[in-house]
Amino acid sequence: MKKCVDTCNKLGVQIVLSMKECIYLDNAATTKVMDEVSDAAVYAMTEAYGNPSSLHRLGIDAERLISYSKKQIMAALGVSQDQGEIIFTSGATEGNNTAIFGITETYGKRRKRVVTTTVEHPSVEKAFQRLEEKGFEVVRVSPDENGEITADALVSAVDGNTCLVSAMLVNNENGYILPIGEAFQKIKKRYPDCFTHCDCVQGFEKIPVSQKKLFADIITLSGHKIHAPKGIGAMFIKKGVRLTPLMVGGGQQKGVRSGTEPVPMIYAFGKAVEVLSGNLSERYSHADEINAYAREKLSGIGAVILSEETASPYILSIAVPNIRSETMLHFLEERNIFVSSGSACSKGKTSDVPTEFKVPEKYLDSIIRLSFSYETSLNDIDALAEAVSDGMKNLAKIRK
Repeated sequence: MKKCVDTCNKLGVQIVLSMKECIYLDNAATTKVMDEVSDAAVYAMTEAYGNPSSLHRLGIDAERLISYSKKQIMAALGVSQDQGEIIFTSGATEGNNTAIFGITETYGKRRKRVVTTTVEHPSVEKAFQRLEEKGFEVVRVSPDENGEITADALVSAVDGNTCLVSAMLVNNENGYILPIGEAFQKIKKRYPDCFTHCDCVQGFEKIPVSQKKLFADIITLSGHKIHAPKGIGAMFIKKGVRLTPLMVGGGQQKGVRSGTEPVPMIYAFGKAVEVLSGNLSERYSHADEINAYAREKLSGIGAVILSEETASPYILSIAVPNIRSETMLHFLEERNIFVSSGSACSKGKTSDVPTEFKVPEKYLDSIIRLSFSYETSLNDIDALAEAVSDGMKNLAKIRK
């Protein structure tokens, strides 16, 4: 450990040695890699290090690790190998882009209408902006006056000229769960030639995610949201769906995503899925308990709860009135409590998502996102509530 720290210090990288004592409540941004998962990655790097395209034993060993991970992800999605294919990507951004551009390049020559929502992750939102620039008719479904996106609203946005509907399952800023299964089922029934894509990044291995119940042709996933490393993601592509690839090259992964597969990352992803799939309901109950306790403690000291009761228990959006998000975030950081002021991908930029969900304007600059994992404890919430309470008092004094 000392050698590693010394090396990093020479490179000008600061190492925080007290991180084991921190309270980490930013799991929607990224998660800590599990020991079993890091062990799997090391094994693939040091033992099964062959190129999976090679025909010798080391290549075959590497290919077996990829096959193992595909089976784990398919099992978690409730699909079999004859129903579709798992394609590994660098993460959800690449997966979402591949799904959106791959479908529209293949099927959008004549059908120029595409449908999404106004609360999507930037990797979907900006992809649709690019389609709009290319001449596609983009229909964006907004939450209604109650902050709800209904299945019927999504269905009514689709017509016979629509080639793609793309919508997330769980919103990354407030945990809102969209009625994807109901909407996609109705869309498929009325418009069987319309393709459906679901960004399941914040739902996978947190709430039940079944491809069959979602009626999704393509599902995108991310490893670092489920205690696997950063830089690895996956797509489920239903059998018969053809995607124009973003990249061309050696033809790996059915030609959809060329390039030598990152076996250590893929194996680590599969191991994380295997570990988490064994206790999904238990972890959900734990998150539900943590979420309910946080709502009680934080509302009791004057924080405003923004996430609906029906949202994913893994994400809780709150507002601390009259204190800017960034100010409170750094106040908590000084106490080794780590939260987010919104989507980590926005890099401090203001998100339009709270406004879309009808959050009152007076709270927009005061939003804090809390996100939990199986390691989050009730004691962590007690410490958070105490720190927020101190911040409301001390920062209020500074503001005066």
